[in-house]
Amino acid sequence: MTHTGPGSQSTVVDESTRTFDVVVVGAGPAGSAAALEVARAGHSVALVERGPFPGAKNVFGGVVYGRILDELVPNWWEHIPVQRWVTRRQTMVMTPAQALTIDFRTQDWGSPPYNGATAHRADLDSWLAEQAVEAGAVLVPSTVATGLLRDHAGAVAGVRTDRPDGDLTAGVVIACDGVNSFLAKEAGMYPTGHEAEHLTLGVKQTLALPRQVIEDRFAVTGRDGVDIEMLGCTRGIPGGGFLYTNLDSISIGVVLGLSAVSKAKTRPEELIAELKRHPAIAPLIKGGEQIEYSAHLIPEGGYHAMPELVGDGMLVAGDAAAMCLAAGIWLEGVNFALGAGMYAGRSAVKALESGDVSKRGLAGYRTMLEESFVLTDHRKLRDFPDLVLSDRVQRNYPGLVCDLVQGLFQVDNPLPKPGLRKLAMRSAKDNGVRWRDLLRDGWTGLRGLK
Repeated sequence: MTHTGPGSQSTVVDESTRTFDVVVVGAGPAGSAAALEVARAGHSVALVERGPFPGAKNVFGGVVYGRILDELVPNWWEHIPVQRWVTRRQTMVMTPAQALTIDFRTQDWGSPPYNGATAHRADLDSWLAEQAVEAGAVLVPSTVATGLLRDHAGAVAGVRTDRPDGDLTAGVVIACDGVNSFLAKEAGMYPTGHEAEHLTLGVKQTLALPRQVIEDRFAVTGRDGVDIEMLGCTRGIPGGGFLYTNLDSISIGVVLGLSAVSKAKTRPEELIAELKRHPAIAPLIKGGEQIEYSAHLIPEGGYHAMPELVGDGMLVAGDAAAMCLAAGIWLEGVNFALGAGMYAGRSAVKALESGDVSKRGLAGYRTMLEESFVLTDHRKLRDFPDLVLSDRVQRNYPGLVCDLVQGLFQVDNPLPKPGLRKLAMRSAKDNGVRWRDLLRDGWTGLRGLK
């Protein structure tokens, strides 16, 4: 077995193996899935990773949904390095002094094939890349793809690297080089301008807590875990908060619209500090000792922000293709990256075997995506990112919801109960919500759910 994690040996390219059928840039979930598919089909593939090992540069740790792995790794749940299986999901709407939580739990998610899990990407990425290497992929670590190689007709024919021993040529290049993909931009597959409008900044603290303390506070046992997503905790800056459990730590943080947080001149750590002091959160994290602080960009523009996915000799997948679904109650990314990478690998194999790696020969990739959950879900929910990040959802609706529920439960005897309609009218007025806006936003949400 060839291990790909820290301190282990990895396969490196030499003078005799610098020409491949496929070069995949980026050993994240999308890249490893693509390389795995190509290698299993018997074609040569290089998996280029800028870090010393897959996951070394990735600070993400969060909830991943693994069912797409059914098609890639048999009985994957027996081997995948996760922290906890999420059996309890909470959605919390907040104001500075209030919190309304929808709390759902099910033991159906606590046994195979599971639903979601918390994981550290350094562990997850290394494991995924190991599957590709075992299938025959060549891992090329500590290597930056600095640009594209082109043939005499202008088609992509490989990548330039910062390695002293030269470049990597290939019939197909699959760009999985992450958010703000330089390769996709160089290929002209991304429109210019407005990039920041489609990006968010995720900032996270990981706090160490004893395993038994976590299980007592979050009412879970064994490997069961909790995922809490929050709205209304970012001072009206488009975004939200999150908290989830690992085995012996918890992670808490915020996701913020990049342009908006810059204009607000607010530091993310201030918002995390406020969140940690919130009366609904403080008891859960009490005594936690910070062991990690990290930040990364997230492509949350959705369907409307995606680049061209297919070019002559080139495919784009994962975060490089803006395939992160941020649609309110759905916050997913790794599963879309795995799916897109898998289909990119399959499409590259078909194109190679047909002898046509042009844009036309690779067009099956787009078809596969459209016939799968990857683009079906993104297209269905294409208006959700703008709705969720709108001023009304961020600034007005959390107060409206919390005030309405507080009014329902508050007992003001000797005054009689005001009734739901009166409470709704008062809560809407106090929070600056017009009914026509509420109805329009509700229709947008329902249309995406049909």
